[in-house]
Amino acid sequence: MRVLLVEDDPLLGDGVKTALQREGYVVEWLESGGSALSALRSEPFSVMILDLGLPDMDGMRVLARVREHSSLPVLILTARDAVEDRIGGLDAGADDYVLKPFDLQELLARLRVVMRRAEGRASQTLYLGALRIDESRHQVYWHDQEVSLRRREYALLLELARHAGHVMTRARLESLLNGWSSEVGSNAVEVHVHHLRKKFDKQLITTVRGIGYRLDAGAE
Repeated sequence: MRVLLVEDDPLLGDGVKTALQREGYVVEWLESGGSALSALRSEPFSVMILDLGLPDMDGMRVLARVREHSSLPVLILTARDAVEDRIGGLDAGADDYVLKPFDLQELLARLRVVMRRAEGRASQTLYLGALRIDESRHQVYWHDQEVSLRRREYALLLELARHAGHVMTRARLESLLNGWSSEVGSNAVEVHVHHLRKKFDKQLITTVRGIGYRLDAGAE
């Protein structure tokens, strides 16, 4: 999952980014509303964590601009604790509201809830045929046997599983992996898909020539 973190406090931003990366998220951290809007126009993201007190424009204005053209899940992160502020943020289109200071575990839990709502799921576990993914524990099972995955393998599998039955373009999957490091090679997607097929089943991930890959939920 690729997260856009918009937070101008350097210590808080670095702390949240580090915590999310440890949980397996790919995080792009920006410090202004303008740069966030530019990034959203050019890059795919799964969710945005948005501070309201930004240096160039109020976060509520950023949210309004996003809602003009996107249903991207948005989690507001702010010190504004007045009830009217919280109501205003939710009415403006935010999916949840976390007050500073906060516990990182609560932030992670709320982030999982926001994503489940966006995907129309009630459970934190994905069930796809013989494949089971427990997102809260980062555990993956195949025919009820736990499978050990490297973090990029897990990120790639989870992205495909969240969109099971749909083709994910190679460019989108590359952007997911490139968030980890500038050292990711040009054939990284193919390499990780190859490893996943060896650990699960050759039929689990289908190559759609010239476009990308699709996870087949019916593979056994």
